[in-house]
Amino acid sequence: MESATVAARAGSSPVPDKGLKRNAIGYISNVVIGVASTAPAYSLAATLGFIVAVKGVRLQSPAVLLVSFVPMLCIAFAYRYMNRADPDAGTSFIWVTRGLNPQLGWITGWAIVAADIIVMANLAQIAGKYTFLLFGWHSAASSTAAQIIAGLIWIGVMTAICYWGIELSARTQQVLLGLEFTLLVVFSIVALIKVYTVNPAGSLHPHFSWFWPGSISSFSAMADGVLLGIFIYWGWDSGVAVNEESENSAEGPGRAAVVSTLMLLVIYLVVSAAAQAYGGTKLLENNSDDVLSVLGTKVFGSGLDKLLIIAVLTSASASTQTTILPTARTTLSMAKWRAIPQVFGRVHPRHMTPSVSTLAMGGVSAVWFALILAFNSSGDVLGDAIAALGFCVAFYYVLTGLACAVFYRRELFRSVKNFVFAGLLPVAGFAMLAAVFVKAFTYYGKAGSNYSKPILGIQTPIFIGVGSLVLGGVLMLVAWGRYPRFFRRWWFESAPPGLLEQPVHHAEAHLWGPSHEHEQPEQPAIP
Repeated sequence: MESATVAARAGSSPVPDKGLKRNAIGYISNVVIGVASTAPAYSLAATLGFIVAVKGVRLQSPAVLLVSFVPMLCIAFAYRYMNRADPDAGTSFIWVTRGLNPQLGWITGWAIVAADIIVMANLAQIAGKYTFLLFGWHSAASSTAAQIIAGLIWIGVMTAICYWGIELSARTQQVLLGLEFTLLVVFSIVALIKVYTVNPAGSLHPHFSWFWPGSISSFSAMADGVLLGIFIYWGWDSGVAVNEESENSAEGPGRAAVVSTLMLLVIYLVVSAAAQAYGGTKLLENNSDDVLSVLGTKVFGSGLDKLLIIAVLTSASASTQTTILPTARTTLSMAKWRAIPQVFGRVHPRHMTPSVSTLAMGGVSAVWFALILAFNSSGDVLGDAIAALGFCVAFYYVLTGLACAVFYRRELFRSVKNFVFAGLLPVAGFAMLAAVFVKAFTYYGKAGSNYSKPILGIQTPIFIGVGSLVLGGVLMLVAWGRYPRFFRRWWFESAPPGLLEQPVHHAEAHLWGPSHEHEQPEQPAIP
């Protein structure tokens, strides 16, 4: 049954105040947090070589990154339009709850949490390892125990920064991302200059065909490359998760999501082309687990070869922090809407941050990281965990895109702009990422496609990624029994008439008043 339109009339209640610090950060910080959360340097270092190694891709790796960007941009528009209607820190959790139903909304919130916890092990391991490499301590860098200790310290430091306040988090990100981007740009410029002047062995001059998707040999090769490319872009939505603490909360964070994806596209195309031009495909493929540190030694030479190590280190550490931020706010929102235990909704009275949720995210991440590294010192499971988190990411992005189109279904034909940006693009992102999910399940479900041995007879990426979603479904059923009021919410809500034509300050989420008081259950009050 289709719900009546959600009222945005005078007198309806605004987005409930969760106790977070209002107007604490500006638009630039939204963009910085979104970009930093993707860990550009680390993502390229860990993934570019594998994309080049895909049979049928090779020199067209920049084209794969260009194609991978398209569904991200489509979903970014879904985030922008849903944030305009409802700038709630729970983002996809509450948007899917409203646009589709509370059952899918709850699992969407879980998927965000699961993806962030899964990736924290990789980020902490890289941050710990590169800390030792920065000081030339190679024995410690290759020691599992040393990596665990250093990684736990990094998780602790970044958790503390998130706990102490959103302004400190934002300033930290600006410094780390500024350093990271500067080093990546310098690397690209120096590498390309040397390609044209010194002509190093194995180097190639960049060509237009590198960026043209039509040059990729087959659709299968394209799909396999995009599976890796999706990981490189994931994380830009973190800048939206701090919407309730942002200036112009209904417009700024959503616009920042779109700008973040565009910035990532530019830096990825430039750095991938420069790396490929300097080292050639063979060098990238042979050093696929750490492309940038190898290239840094060759491009910068003695004395300056630590620059890219610093870039990857700042990238991983920054992303460790920006992974904690959205997860804590997702669980905060879920608690405030009576979907999980209320203890996760506590906000520190002085710092005005999600105190319990932040500490819980840091603690669970630390345990996950220590266990996965201690029981798998070879790091094979860490490699498969990257593929595994793709299932969670695709899941909540897919549902967000669909929820946007459903929520705005009555507004889509009021203008071409509405149809394209609030309907067509989110649905296109939904379709593309749904196809990626199916392709990933087929690809990673095959023996020989992964780094580690199967777990209980199931390929590791499937066991961790899809298994975590199945676990989320089970936990949702448990929550349904404990918090029935949340799950009695009306399904398929729709945007107020003319919402997208209103000035932003009028369109800001005054949407929690019930559509039909006689039909829709009363919404839980915020304590």
